[in-house]
Amino acid sequence: MLEQVLEGLTPRQWQRLRGWQGELDQAPGWSTALPVVLLERCWLRLEVVPVIELPRVLPADASAEAPELVRYRELLAAGLSSWDAEQRCWLEFGSAACQEALRRLWSQQERHPHGWTISHYLDLLASYRRRVEGVGPRQLPLLVLARTGSREPHRLWWLQGKGQSMRHTCA
Repeated sequence: MLEQVLEGLTPRQWQRLRGWQGELDQAPGWSTALPVVLLERCWLRLEVVPVIELPRVLPADASAEAPELVRYRELLAAGLSSWDAEQRCWLEFGSAACQEALRRLWSQQERHPHGWTISHYLDLLASYRRRVEGVGPRQLPLLVLARTGSREPHRLWWLQGKGQSMRHTCA
């Protein structure tokens, strides 16, 4: 899939990608000013944002991290049935709070179905930092945004050098 996306880039966009890769290669170390490349496929628009600006440009969904839902998952992992876990959460947080947490989660999933969650954002940060501080060529993150109206996820790819794909993760 990445190869198809990259084939659609113009020479000017390739030049910009190489420039951003150069910025990354010249950086003295990890910084929140390092570039993250965003590609809107519908318009073939390629832009860069500093990693610190990514939450403003592409807000992450944190609704699944509500304390009620985190506790519910913990109880399931501890071996409780879904019914018992739900009942326990209702006792700990109240039924109204649990229902509101679920409502916010479902509402967020309906409005923004592309799966860009706070955990994906934090994973990107941790992975980017490891790649910058590690040994070997630095890889530039390219976040290919899902098409508006689709239910497909945003996709994160790591580019090296002349845009060669090294790895991708669904985001």
